[in-house]
Amino acid sequence: MHIEKNILDKVNEWLTPTFDKKTREEITEMMTSSPKALEESFYKNLEFGTGGMRGIMGIGTNRINKYTLGKNTQGLSNYLKTTYPNESIKVAIAYDCRHNSDTLAKVVADVFSANGIKVYLFSEMRPTPELSFAVRYLNCHAGIVLTASHNPPEYNGYKVYWQDGGQLVPPNDADIIKEIDDLKYEDIKFNSNDSLIEYIDIEIDEAFAKSTIENASFNTSAEAKENLKIVYTSLHGTSIKMVPNVLTKAGYTDLNIVPEQSEPNGNFPTVISPNPEEPEALSMAVALADKINADIVFGTDPDSDRLGVAVRNRKGEMQLLNGNQTMVIMTQYLLKKWQKADKIDGKQFVGSTIVSTPMMLELASSYNVACKVGLTGFKWIAKFIKDFPDLKFIGGGEESFGYMVGDAVRDKDAVSAILLMCEIAAQAKEAGSSVYQELEQMFVDYGFYKEHLISITKKGIEGAGEIKQMMINLRENPVSKINNQRVVMVEDYQNSIARNLLTNEFETLQLPKSDVLIYYLEDGSKVCARPSGTEPKIKFYFSVNTSISSLEEIPEATEYLNEKITNIISEMQLN
Repeated sequence: MHIEKNILDKVNEWLTPTFDKKTREEITEMMTSSPKALEESFYKNLEFGTGGMRGIMGIGTNRINKYTLGKNTQGLSNYLKTTYPNESIKVAIAYDCRHNSDTLAKVVADVFSANGIKVYLFSEMRPTPELSFAVRYLNCHAGIVLTASHNPPEYNGYKVYWQDGGQLVPPNDADIIKEIDDLKYEDIKFNSNDSLIEYIDIEIDEAFAKSTIENASFNTSAEAKENLKIVYTSLHGTSIKMVPNVLTKAGYTDLNIVPEQSEPNGNFPTVISPNPEEPEALSMAVALADKINADIVFGTDPDSDRLGVAVRNRKGEMQLLNGNQTMVIMTQYLLKKWQKADKIDGKQFVGSTIVSTPMMLELASSYNVACKVGLTGFKWIAKFIKDFPDLKFIGGGEESFGYMVGDAVRDKDAVSAILLMCEIAAQAKEAGSSVYQELEQMFVDYGFYKEHLISITKKGIEGAGEIKQMMINLRENPVSKINNQRVVMVEDYQNSIARNLLTNEFETLQLPKSDVLIYYLEDGSKVCARPSGTEPKIKFYFSVNTSISSLEEIPEATEYLNEKITNIISEMQLN
């Protein structure tokens, strides 16, 4: 098969003595036996997306390996030394349960240390939010987590955190990427200075647990804690290192762990996908909950930043909540507690994202608290904390099953979110209510919002082209009516333009550029399209709503909203 010259040039570079013998032999073998795989491995360089850099592990510029991560780390080392010329630079490194995460973490530590940078390396796998915490606790200049979150087993990744404990954001990200792009592979310093690598574990664990309990506990009685029956699964991931310990220390004694999924395993053998957004991932936990009559179910993704939750509905059946629902439940609870403590004075805010439920805006407004809405990804919520130092952050989340309680951790954190949900569930049960009943009452109080997500997977070179073309088609053939409702506003974040289709007036969007389109319909519905920043997918987000005046109206309103979503999907030919 014909391979483009620019790809062959990259391949030939990787056949030079800069790269080890095993790498060169694998490339030579691929040239004859798997030219298509070779093309996929070299046709582009891996890029930083919404969750850092993620990719399939293997040989090549479009793969996660010691050379691509080594080049990232060399570029970051150069940038840190230029940015902080008179300081003793320190970084923290953590890694998850995935294949090669531990060895890749050591490669990253070696390169930092070879550049004279002090490294704090976790001795074993740890949750991603603990790394965010450790960056600030140890006064580091940066942090790295080796993880691909909930991606399939063949993936790994590289997330960069800055001094504030949040992920890399502008302008640092573009400057660091330029530094990396300007490097040659022979510039990487792989020979470690082991005297600069310090292993960390118990001290940080204890400090993180203590901080979590302080931030996510709200005076729940000991009896209420003991009466809450919890089922928990780590889905073979890192949360097993922290969640049971935190819940036990916080006083939750009736904790039932799914035994088949408690062992960390990068193959994730008991699930199709280790993603708590997928109902199948929590099926074993729900089955255990039904067996023992548990009150609540939790499941976390491999790096423990996302959580899935299931609770008993009014029929007594276990029902999975989506990320928007858990977000508004936790946000309302925090707002109520802050209000009761007389801590709200107009200088507080909650955070959300442009693809999450608009119900967050209604909630915040009712408590006289600002709701700051950013692009997809928790790095933007963390950036709000840094950008608005005079405002106190209460909590925030996004639809993709992530939440952040307070500002001790500057990324989505399943550990603190699970503890907070336990507090909510235990107090509701003690009061004769439930998490589900609290959510239904919110539909009466703030509007009945219902969301839905469709993800379309398009893999490889061809898939990337198809996704790009889908977004081009949406822009070049703008939709003016959906489900017999006029489109009143279109926000195009790639071009930073919001257009009112009724008045034909234009506004400039203030958020950074991103390949996102949002349509607002005249009945309050919202449709969003965006390519994933971490997976070969294009995602469509739907939000519809209606007003109800009593709990009795919920079944009929649910049917009405489900039909509305179905009609929108059908009209957009996405089914």
